[in-house]
This record gives sequence, structure tokens and C-alpha cells, in this order.
Amino acid sequence: MRILIVDDESLARDRIKRILQEQNEHEVVGEAGNGQEALQKIDTLNPEVVLLDIRMPGIDGLEVARHLVDMDEPPAVIFVTAYDDYALEAFKVNAVDYLLKPVRAERLSEALHKALRPNKTQWKSINRTEDGAPKARTHISSRTRRGIVLVPVGDIYYFRAEHKYVTVRHKEGEVLIEDTLKELETEFGERFLRIHRNCLVSREHLQALEKNASGQPCIRLRGVPETLDVSRRHVAKVRQIMSG
Repeated sequence: MRILIVDDESLARDRIKRILQEQNEHEVVGEAGNGQEALQKIDTLNPEVVLLDIRMPGIDGLEVARHLVDMDEPPAVIFVTAYDDYALEAFKVNAVDYLLKPVRAERLSEALHKALRPNKTQWKSINRTEDGAPKARTHISSRTRRGIVLVPVGDIYYFRAEHKYVTVRHKEGEVLIEDTLKELETEFGERFLRIHRNCLVSREHLQALEKNASGQPCIRLRGVPETLDVSRRHVAKVRQIMSG
């Protein structure tokens, strides 16, 4: 199998790589030292299995796994952790396994032999909390010609649906994603407010509720020069939140 090793500790990556070389059954197609690099390499290298550390600075292993949900054929993920209370129950889902550090050769071999590509149902179970609610990501991922772009949720001004895509306006520009507004509202409802059937805005960037020249209610966001229309059915909710 084609394997990608992801760990912020080079010694940990080297240990796993040595074990795999000694077993001589699999191909290590690459390594990554953090979550963002992992997502880029998963996109370009198309590994069948990702050996994924859980605790990493920035985007951790659990967050990386959540971003794989929308892939047509996500790789099997074997979580690697030094903390046995972190993944033993919550993340042992079908083909998804866990390894405790330091990784033992026989345990790694066992995990790889049952590491089949999980289907969509299995991945969605990974992407939910114990009570079944979607887990909120800390970043939004967008596939572009340059590869995967990760946008911190805190940097996003608004989501706006346009045709079959959603435009994500953020501090560094815009990207397109394939999530629906309904999915985004369910996941990020505590941080984003619906102001129109086609738009969610960041609550933390709300600045003012105004009316444009034609009398249409509109929202002004800090950091965004243009205003955004507010539909009349959402005006009362917006006014209530901004006055509270």
C-alpha cells in the first residue's frame, strides 16, 4: 500500500519509516510534519493509508481527518498517539485504527492489514461528536489550482452561495467551496448568522445594520468595504443580535 506518514516529530516519522522498510510490503510515498502539509500531500500523492499523529501544532490530526470527508475516495487513516485515552474508543471506527507510541512493528503490521479505504458512512461517523452533531472545523479547505488552501474560520467574513458553489470571503481574498450553506450553518451556527437565503456572515465582524439608497436593509462588516443585503425575514433576528 501507498503510505503517507504525518507527525511533527522527525524521530517518530523515522521510526515508522524504518519499520516499514524492514517489512518491505508497503511504499512510503511521502512525509509531512504538520496538518496543512499533510492535506497538501494527500491531495497530490493520493496515498492509500495515512499514518496520522493526533497532537500536532496548528491543525491537529483529528482536524486533518475531518477535511478528508468530502474526498471521493478518502485514504484509510490510522491515528498515532502517545495518549491511550485520546483515541482508543472514539476513533476506532471500522477500518480506522490507532497506534500507541512508541509504535511496535507487529502492531503496525496488524493495523495496515485491516486498513481498507473507509466509505462515506464511516468517514461521516468520524466527523461527528458522540451525540451525533457535526464537529466544527477550525479551518475551511478549498481545492484550487495551487492545491488545497486552508482558511482559518476566524478569518472568514462571510459565506455566499453562488450557483453550485459557495464563495468564502476572508482576510486574504476569496475561495470557492462545495459545501452548502445549510451544512455550514449547521456546523458554524454559533459563529455565523444567516442574513439572506444565500448568505451567512461572521458574528464577530458585524459592524452596523443600515439601509441602502433604495431602502433595502443591509449589513456592514468590519474589514469589508461593500455592504451585504439582509432579507426582510431576517432583519428582526439581525437587529436582536446586534442590539444584544
